Amino acid sequence: MNFYLATSFIFPRSLRMRIFFLCFAATHVPLLVYTVWGLATGRIAAVAFWLLLTATAGGAVLALLGIGALLAPIEKLADALGDQDGDQDGEEEGEGGHDMSRAQDLIQKLYNGVHRARRSTDKTMRELDLVAHEDMLTGILNRRGFMKKINSLPASQRHGCFAILDIDYFKQVNDEMGHDEGDRVLRALAGRLSEQTRRADIVARWGGEEFVVFFNGVIETEACWALERIAWRMQGDPIGRIKGRPITFSGGVCRWVEGDLTGSLIHADEALYEAKRNGRDQVCTAVALTPAR
Repeated sequence: MNFYLATSFIFPRSLRMRIFFLCFAATHVPLLVYTVWGLATGRIAAVAFWLLLTATAGGAVLALLGIGALLAPIEKLADALGDQDGDQDGEEEGEGGHDMSRAQDLIQKLYNGVHRARRSTDKTMRELDLVAHEDMLTGILNRRGFMKKINSLPASQRHGCFAILDIDYFKQVNDEMGHDEGDRVLRALAGRLSEQTRRADIVARWGGEEFVVFFNGVIETEACWALERIAWRMQGDPIGRIKGRPITFSGGVCRWVEGDLTGSLIHADEALYEAKRNGRDQVCTAVALTPAR
């Protein structure tokens, strides 16, 4: 890289001519040495000199043709990657701290194209990762994103409570008011959960009309209190109404301490269905399966 940059002043816009120039200079070293020796000693032979000069020139032409043929695929690759005049990539430093802005030839063009392709790929990967872990309707995490977030928690934060929530009579919302209203209700509840939980807590859409919340570092009673506050607000400031009644939710809570993650979520789900069997609009804990409100 250092040699490439050091010679960039030679035909700075043509890598082919720069390579040819270096090859031409190198292949003429024997002729130059012979000429200097012949002039110094007076033993230069005209026939031998012209023969050597002709052979060297012919070799230089063949070298130029060969270099052009070898560089042709690289030029096509650079064209395929795309080139933009004045691209700021050329002013950035390459790997290892090399300043590529000094070069303006095929290598720079190729470098710019590869650099843009890498940035585009990184952006696409970030977007795909976001799509894979975010619920597109509500903007909060989906089930996969929730599990990834939980599994990435440090050991000091791997305890708390899981709460699985289900909107009561959600089918009636879709049947009587349409799926657009159902989508709005889902977004509204997602917003309430995100706004009224702590930054340390994790909120996600579990699937359908179900949501899951991880209350970080709390016990069942504290998790139930947090859900009660959300439920009380939904009574006074409802996210929607079914047959004139505010939309409510049922919930199941289970404590989790570093261990069986799947088991804790299953117990929270069982507590949720117990709450629904008990009449809905309440939260049950997995320990006693008794209403928390």
